[in-house]
Amino acid sequence: MKDKANILVLGGGFAGLESVIQLRKLGHEVTLVSNRDYLFVYPISIWIPVKKKTSDQVKLCLETLSKKHGFSLIIDEVENIISKQNLVKLSSLEIEYNFLIVAIGMSKMRMKGLEHTHSICGQPEEADIIKEELEKLVQQGKGSIAIGFGGNPKDPTATAVRGGPAFEMLFNFSHYLKKLKLRDNFDLHFFAPMAEPGRKMGEKAYQKMDSFFYHYKIQVHKGKRIVRFNQSAIHFEDDSVLKSDLIIFIPGGIGHPVLENSDLPLSEVGFVKTNQECQVEGGNNVFAVGDVATLIGPKWAAKQGHIAEVMAKVAATNIDNIINGNSDRLSYTKHLNIICIMDSGDGAALVMRKEKSEMMLQLPIVGHWMKRFWGFYYRQSKLKNIPRIPGM
Repeated sequence: MKDKANILVLGGGFAGLESVIQLRKLGHEVTLVSNRDYLFVYPISIWIPVKKKTSDQVKLCLETLSKKHGFSLIIDEVENIISKQNLVKLSSLEIEYNFLIVAIGMSKMRMKGLEHTHSICGQPEEADIIKEELEKLVQQGKGSIAIGFGGNPKDPTATAVRGGPAFEMLFNFSHYLKKLKLRDNFDLHFFAPMAEPGRKMGEKAYQKMDSFFYHYKIQVHKGKRIVRFNQSAIHFEDDSVLKSDLIIFIPGGIGHPVLENSDLPLSEVGFVKTNQECQVEGGNNVFAVGDVATLIGPKWAAKQGHIAEVMAKVAATNIDNIINGNSDRLSYTKHLNIICIMDSGDGAALVMRKEKSEMMLQLPIVGHWMKRFWGFYYRQSKLKNIPRIPGM
């Protein structure tokens, strides 16, 4: 079975959804393909394990969004991308396109014993599993919890590292256990193989991390390569072992498995090679945005949700310009920055970094509610229940 789409977008995450929204604003017919019937708002999923959110509260129904914004929706698995034929193969049909935006995200590095860990940045179901495992320890009244993240040795600029959610979970777990009057019965550990985890946030933010670890009574293990995991321990290259009842680990990113059989050009890490206009190398009608694409910029640049949305807008605008015979092209380069509200359950730290400036502002209490408001704003603005604030 074969279908036809003028503009086809693959991926129902931040980048994919924003791509179809922008294209619809520009008046184009567009089809979105997603392997899930919902968008999972990962930045607020950190609150599922500590019972501040349910999984349903961090999901957005794609069918509802398709009706709100007027795009076509197909729920199916992408099996192959054949750009030379303008063709995408799904599990149930093949779709020819005139323009394609690839936004299928990235996968995670495989490591020995990884099945003994859980990840807040993995499959959405993992957040509920972490909640259940944490609750078992709470019922037990004591335990040891280790939370960490890793990188990809083939990615020297570390654009595929997800460190922020690990820090947020550590601080939220500490606050949660304190509210239950169990904090002194638990050991909380942070671990990472790099010598300076978190430095991408900027020198000011990095220098303050030790005070955060001290305040929340977190033991730090860094600078040692992880050899393997087992059910209750992390083994490092120096033969040291960190024992833990619950291990939460966010591996470094690699290319999406679908790309292995596609004809798209890939970087050594496995991401789709693009320019700053989000156009795939050698493909005039193919664009890639978000985690699936290479990120071109300074060494401190990082893949974040708001950058994925900037890339989506750039790709949509450039497709519109091509269709209309306009030679102008947008670039995402000048929009690169790091913005993070690093939540701790009882407050947050606002981290911002640009090419020539950086800051970290501690916001007790109010910072937590700022992030809660962002979660509300993101959901409601996407549903068109409230207006979009420019720049957010």
